[in-house]
Amino acid sequence: MQTKLFIDGRFVESACGGTIPVLNPFDNSEICGIAEGTAADIDLAVAAAKTAAPGWAATEPSIRGNALLRLADLIEKNGEELATLEALDTGHPLRDARKLDVPRTVACFRYFGGMADKFEGYLPPVYPGFLNYVQREPIGVVGQIVPWNFPLMFTSWKMGPALAAGNAVVLKPSELTPLTTLRVAELMHEAGFPSGVVNIVPGYGHTAGARLASHPDVGKIAFTGSTATGRKIVEVSAGNLKKVQLELGGKGANIVFQDAVIPAAVNGSAWAIFHNQGQACIAGSRLLLHEKIADEFLERFMGLARSIRLGNQLDLATEMGPLTSKQQQEKVLRYCKVATDEGGEILSGGRVPDRDELSKGCFVEPTIVRARPGDTVNREEVFGPFVTVSTFREDEEAVAIANNGHYGLGSGLWTTNITRGHKVARQIRAGMVWVNSYKVAHPSSPFGGTGESGYGRDMGFEAMREYTWPKSVWVNVDAKVMPHYER
Repeated sequence: MQTKLFIDGRFVESACGGTIPVLNPFDNSEICGIAEGTAADIDLAVAAAKTAAPGWAATEPSIRGNALLRLADLIEKNGEELATLEALDTGHPLRDARKLDVPRTVACFRYFGGMADKFEGYLPPVYPGFLNYVQREPIGVVGQIVPWNFPLMFTSWKMGPALAAGNAVVLKPSELTPLTTLRVAELMHEAGFPSGVVNIVPGYGHTAGARLASHPDVGKIAFTGSTATGRKIVEVSAGNLKKVQLELGGKGANIVFQDAVIPAAVNGSAWAIFHNQGQACIAGSRLLLHEKIADEFLERFMGLARSIRLGNQLDLATEMGPLTSKQQQEKVLRYCKVATDEGGEILSGGRVPDRDELSKGCFVEPTIVRARPGDTVNREEVFGPFVTVSTFREDEEAVAIANNGHYGLGSGLWTTNITRGHKVARQIRAGMVWVNSYKVAHPSSPFGGTGESGYGRDMGFEAMREYTWPKSVWVNVDAKVMPHYER
């Protein structure tokens, strides 16, 4: 298991010599200690990336793409090891890491491996006598900060387009869940990426993260995480006016209309909030039910929630593992108290499971809370297996409730009326809307939000634009059309 920093093609100890304990959230036992990256290590990584960036940018795009394709093959080949590491480190059930996290990571690197030599410029129609072409150029050195909830998958979302576009990367994984990212660094070395093109520096946000965001030689910072941290990154990025891409918090509204197929809506809504213990920015954490079907839906929904099997994430029978950290467990339990203090009703869950084998871990039962739209738990992101329930009567009321907040990342709706589906999807203020589904993602489709959910997009052609600058080149093909001074 790799525990050192990856800088300039080698695994090295940190400059400060410190280590960070990495814990198994099932019982809070220590898995290992990793090298603690600090500002000094970020400086070394950025210097290596700055040296490597021109050569990588000048590399034939198909060669860059082939390196990403080789990496995808290696991740697939080592998929079981990566799935186990991801489950052990994050609390993801192993069954999900096998079926979702690893395949999605492979698919993302393959998509951008294929994209590298297909991302084109264009020829605008301009004045007669002139040729104008617009080409996309890599930014140079890109800093990336990925969160603790889906570390393996987000590593591919960030690095895939950046590398395909010709940038060199310095990536800081979360200090809580760095193990799969460090293993990917080993595989990238095996895949033949040149030294310095990829650098991985785990560390704390206030040291390594802050230095990466403010570094004058970093041309872009891409961050996925909390809105509060995103604001700080914007502030410190102003030093060199670097490009900023933010994928931040969410408070997804999930609307069930009276004509929905109830069994499908129940299963889909459970997936929307309870997958990965609700630790997802796009989670459907606000459930809006039409009053005519609310009772039937809730009876089925609560029954499903209570049947979810909690346990050791490495047990294939486990459907929900622990939250990723003790801090996150305490946060969810704190919001349970906030809900009841404000007059809400906990319909199910809201506590640590009463089982000896789970007592040392970071578990919270799947929690369903009845709350008013304006309550704190309907406005703030809980980031756990915690869903609020409220009812509506008219379509317009549902849209108004869904849009009543600062976030605008993901949202969903369930209906058999296709006209309603398209109309409501258009009216909801969110970067992504799912109709009769939730949390579906694909490398070809842009992922991101509006408002306090941030700006910029991961994945798809939009991501390639995020990691390049447009350069407009004017060629005068007829010197007579150009005004000039007579001599």
